[in-house]
Amino acid sequence: MHTASKGSLLSLSLSMLLASLGTSIANVGLPRLAQVFEASFHAVQGVVLAYLLAITAVIVSAGRLGDRLGRRRLLLAGLLLFAVACALCGIAPTLEWLIGARILQGLGAAIMMAMTLAMVGDTVTQQRTGRAMGLLGTMSAVGTAMGPSVGGVLLSVWGWRALFLVGVPLGLLAATLAWRYLSVDRRSQPLAARDALWSPLRDPNLRAGLAMSVLVSAVIMTTFVVGPFYLSRGLGLDAAWMGLAMAVGPCVSAITGVPAGHLTDRLGSQRMTLMGLGVMALGALSLSLASGLLAYLAALVLLTMGYSLFQAANNTAVMSDVDTSRRGAISGLLNLSRNLGLIFGAWGLGAVFAWASPNVTRAAAQTVANGLHVTFAVALALIAIAGTFAWCRHSAVNGLQNTR
Repeated sequence: MHTASKGSLLSLSLSMLLASLGTSIANVGLPRLAQVFEASFHAVQGVVLAYLLAITAVIVSAGRLGDRLGRRRLLLAGLLLFAVACALCGIAPTLEWLIGARILQGLGAAIMMAMTLAMVGDTVTQQRTGRAMGLLGTMSAVGTAMGPSVGGVLLSVWGWRALFLVGVPLGLLAATLAWRYLSVDRRSQPLAARDALWSPLRDPNLRAGLAMSVLVSAVIMTTFVVGPFYLSRGLGLDAAWMGLAMAVGPCVSAITGVPAGHLTDRLGSQRMTLMGLGVMALGALSLSLASGLLAYLAALVLLTMGYSLFQAANNTAVMSDVDTSRRGAISGLLNLSRNLGLIFGAWGLGAVFAWASPNVTRAAAQTVANGLHVTFAVALALIAIAGTFAWCRHSAVNGLQNTR
């Protein structure tokens, strides 16, 4: 791979890393923010929710805008907006100011996330698409995993403002790399606004890919919602050991993302999608029966490994055959499906856990374990539904290839 391609991938990877880091780095500072601004827990939660809701609200529109105005141009604008918003967060005199600046930061992150996936096709050959998707998946996982640990160091050494100010030089570095290495936008004929959004959704294979992304993301989010209760209440781990156990999943994602991309390039995205869902199903089944820390961690490794395989393969399948003029819109839809899945996992499967283990803060260890088992039995059913979508898409693609 020549220097320009490496530089392009580096700029896209850093953009994805920053957007993911922004999701988790602020969480560790919430107690300090509540103290500094003399606010309630629910009030400072707005610092996290504002960022996530801003991404969810505009990510599809960001993708479509990139198709119209130029993806390199919009990525540069998103990175600069992100850097400016980080600076505004870092100098915030009030909580309301901070939440408003986090909304701006989320808008920049939405552009960054949509454009990074959309620009893979402009950066690498189709034969290397899976590897690039795996690398971006790794960067997303690394950013999410690094947030609490990096944030903890920054918080203890320089205070809460450093949680946001660190994004200023990193955002400017990513913008410099993007300006230097990403290819200049070529003008394309803009699509009608209505057609640009809804026309791609007529493709049943695309609808299947988006539906699977929602279901699988919901299952992964469940590990972050249910896991802390099982580890602390069910197994009696203290906060330090619980944090280490919770880091296993993101670390597995970080390690397996690039190899998953290589396998996708070698074996094909349709086959690897089915394989990833199969490994996920085995992990969810193990979690529905898990008893003890080692069994839980082994099942979590399986589930996360399967997710890495699925994500690299499904993203490749969705983005590979997309017309150049629609890559931004499809990337936005793909990111939106993931965010909706995360929200559904936190809300829907979280409700299943609450139903199966009532009064969880005072429940017995066995009651919490039962809640874990019931929740992941439901998660297994969601993976089975995703597997049905994957099999139908696999059969449809094979049928189309056989008729050519």
